[in-house]
Amino acid sequence: MVKDRIVQTAIKMVIEPIFEKEFLDMSYGFRPNRGCKDALREVDHLLKDGYTWVVDADFKSYFDTIPHDKLMTLVEHHISDGILLNLIVKYLKQNIVDGLKQWTPEKGTPQGAVLSPLLANIYLHPLDVMLTNLGLKVVRYADDFVILSKNEQEAMMALEQVKQWVKKVNLELHPDKTHIGNALIKGQGFEFLGYRFEAGKRFVRKKSIKSFRDKVRAKTKHSRSGSMEEIITDLNPMLRGWFECLKHAYKTTFNGNDGFVRRRLRAILLRRNKKKNCFGITINAHRLYQNIYFAKLGLFTSDEAWVLACQSR
Repeated sequence: MVKDRIVQTAIKMVIEPIFEKEFLDMSYGFRPNRGCKDALREVDHLLKDGYTWVVDADFKSYFDTIPHDKLMTLVEHHISDGILLNLIVKYLKQNIVDGLKQWTPEKGTPQGAVLSPLLANIYLHPLDVMLTNLGLKVVRYADDFVILSKNEQEAMMALEQVKQWVKKVNLELHPDKTHIGNALIKGQGFEFLGYRFEAGKRFVRKKSIKSFRDKVRAKTKHSRSGSMEEIITDLNPMLRGWFECLKHAYKTTFNGNDGFVRRRLRAILLRRNKKKNCFGITINAHRLYQNIYFAKLGLFTSDEAWVLACQSR
């Protein structure tokens, strides 16, 4: 509801500056003047400095499992206004409706809600403090974090400390997604914020590419209506958004995805126009609708955007 979002936004505006004074520099997610690119830059910097042993930790359903009582205890350490605290509690305990079922949650913060990212950072702040006091190098973006060390022993110690802390605060690490590896060795890399760091290089995760291509498929079905200009206008915001999130990847990533988008568009055109030669064989789509054809229609290409971004840097 609009009213609910307005109230949450007002609460966030009041309490965020209070907690921002406490948050540490190694936390980047959903904070003022900080973002994904800053976290990735710090990871790159640490890897180049020799912190190549990495604890890649992943919480299991983090936003859905934050205990309300422990979270509110942390909030109450900094906020004493009873009305404000009651509003936060009511927000956390809003009834959930799923079909014919309805219940009041005892844990978790609703994903997508205005207050959730801030509350999630508040609950993980003690973990930031503990790891930093141990002298460890940590980069965290919301519930996604990595610990970087110069040797395996320190990495193993760090993971053990995290496991003990997680148990105390009623959270759970994902057993299949939490591991230790050397980022310089092929097969021992780690994934962070849409990228895979491995063998001294950074690639876009296969999962991220699959997600991107699934979204393109949904917007470029062969039976899609509308002119090619309209289809491209619909596609471009999504293409630009994907590029902005993952523009620090290797150039080959963009070449492949741009080619995939154009192939989908050519398939639509061929189906509509039924272009065949005198022998009834479909004409080569690439020759019939060359790259320049789509460029003239304004199709965003991440390959060109990558070149421009490199020149500006």
